[in-house]
Amino acid sequence: MRIIPVASGKGGVGKSLVTANLGVAFAKAGKRVVLVDMDLGASNLHLVLGQHSPKVGVGTFLNNTKSNFADIISDTNIKGLRFIPGDNEIPGTANLKVYQLKALVKELFALKNDTDILLIDLGAGTHQSILDFFLVSGQGIIVAAPTVTSVLTAYGFLKNAVFRLMFNCCPKNSPANAHLEKLRKDRAAGHEKLYIPKVLPELKEIDPKSYEKFNTQLQKFSPRLIMNMVSEPKDAEVAMKIRRSCEEYLAIKIEHLGSIYRDALQDVALASRLPVTIYKPQAILSQGIFRIAGKIMQSPEEAYTLDEKQIEESFQEAGAEAEADFDSKIEYVEDLLHSGTLSHGDLLETVKVQQMEISKLKKENNFMKLKLAQALKEGFKVQ
Repeated sequence: MRIIPVASGKGGVGKSLVTANLGVAFAKAGKRVVLVDMDLGASNLHLVLGQHSPKVGVGTFLNNTKSNFADIISDTNIKGLRFIPGDNEIPGTANLKVYQLKALVKELFALKNDTDILLIDLGAGTHQSILDFFLVSGQGIIVAAPTVTSVLTAYGFLKNAVFRLMFNCCPKNSPANAHLEKLRKDRAAGHEKLYIPKVLPELKEIDPKSYEKFNTQLQKFSPRLIMNMVSEPKDAEVAMKIRRSCEEYLAIKIEHLGSIYRDALQDVALASRLPVTIYKPQAILSQGIFRIAGKIMQSPEEAYTLDEKQIEESFQEAGAEAEADFDSKIEYVEDLLHSGTLSHGDLLETVKVQQMEISKLKKENNFMKLKLAQALKEGFKVQ
């Protein structure tokens, strides 16, 4: 059974849209899929799937871990796709007990006999339980949008995942754990930041056993990136910033699965209570989903590590696909204009919406510049 946790670091980047439609794409390819909504407290995956509001879900099981887990698994109208709803009654995963999480993981792993792909839609944020679910598989997916805040939180999520992995590999009372706690306190006090390439040799010298365990797990950690809500090929280039930061500061290589273009058609599909990959499978957005699903299915099911050349090729391929999708999108708009289906008024309205989005991004960018300038100013004062 292939386990694919999907995270975002922050809300509003279309993570649930991506996860639900990937589930549809896998099922359409003949795979037996179970889709799990672990975004507790903000559960909405059923809306993307077009399912009715669930009466039972993950929260039901967590409140009574002795209950029959099969009772919360429901069939969908899509052949091969089953669904485990979340629960809006539970305020996120912050209050979950260790025994609840262990019981849930045990039941999910028990699905392997009749499941090919287990897709887990994780909640936003970096709570320990979310990170632990992401680390259940070495092939988790991080979904990001081409905005400053999304890029920062996507990198932040991966950073927290790596450090969570490191602390898990360094047991309490070990020399490595004591060293990490000291580094963590120094960082909290505003001293030197923690960078994995710098910490690794220190751990190797202080506690070789813990170092070997962590280094082995780190080599198996191969997260993958999807850039969502892209408007033009230039937006897709933001993925390179995440890649460089991961390699320089976290000592991990991240594979680029591809970019998905923003499309108002998703809202229409949502109102029609259908996943967009079913509502309009030929749409640019849908084709992007199908293409990414194909890449995942062609990759090894077990943990694997890509070399530098393969990583570079994944980014080059994603860039070429973004260019091709944009050309197709422009051709589609031109066809609509010529056929009279899309009026010039509709086009102007679309441009207005895009201008509003650009204005929002500019404000976001100016805010980040101000924060950076303030941080640099404070740094000079300290010196």
